[in-house]
Amino acid sequence: MTDGWPVDLRGVTESVAATLGPNDRWNVAALGLFAGEPVTARTWGRTRTRRNFTDRGGGYVQFTTDPVDFVDAACSIREESDPVLPSADAWARVDVDPIDSGTEGDTEWVEWALFPVESAIERETVPTTNRGYYAVIDATVAASRLDVPGYDTAVLRDRLEYFEGVVERCGGPREREAFERLAEYADLGSG
Repeated sequence: MTDGWPVDLRGVTESVAATLGPNDRWNVAALGLFAGEPVTARTWGRTRTRRNFTDRGGGYVQFTTDPVDFVDAACSIREESDPVLPSADAWARVDVDPIDSGTEGDTEWVEWALFPVESAIERETVPTTNRGYYAVIDATVAASRLDVPGYDTAVLRDRLEYFEGVVERCGGPREREAFERLAEYADLGSG
C-alpha cells in the first residue's frame, strides 16, 4: 500500500469523504483522489467538505463499492453520526493541508494534500467488473457538471441517457436503485 493508505491508488480514485461539521455530524461527500506524493484532492466551490477541511484539518476517506452510497455522497446532502459507512471496504483518517487554490470560470477551488494518519481494511473482496456500477460512477460525474458554465448541458444529458441504458442492461438492483436516485437528485426527468 502507498504511504499509509489502505489501498493502492493510481490515476484518479473515487472515494467517499466524511468531514465533521459544526453540528457534530459527519458530512458524507464524493472526493476524487489524485495519486502522487502526496495524494491530493480538489474541492470545487464553497462546499461543506471545503469548510470542514478548513475548520477541522482532516476527515475520513473511505472506499466503497456500494453504488447507492456513492450516489448519495456525490449528489445529496448526507450527514451521519459515524464517519465510516457500513459499506466501506477500507478507510483512512487523514490530515489535510491546502496547497493551492484558484478559480475556474466562476468556481473557486482548493487543492488539498492528504496525509493518512490511521487506516483499516474492513473487508477484502474479489474484484469483479460490473459495467452497470461503473456507468453509475461516470453518470455522477456528468450529473455534477449539469448547468455548470463551461460544460455543454446537452452533451452531458446525452451521456446520462447512455449511462442509464448501460445500467438497465448491465446493472443489478443496487445499480438500478442508485441510478434512480441520481435521476431524482439531478432532476433528469424526461429530457
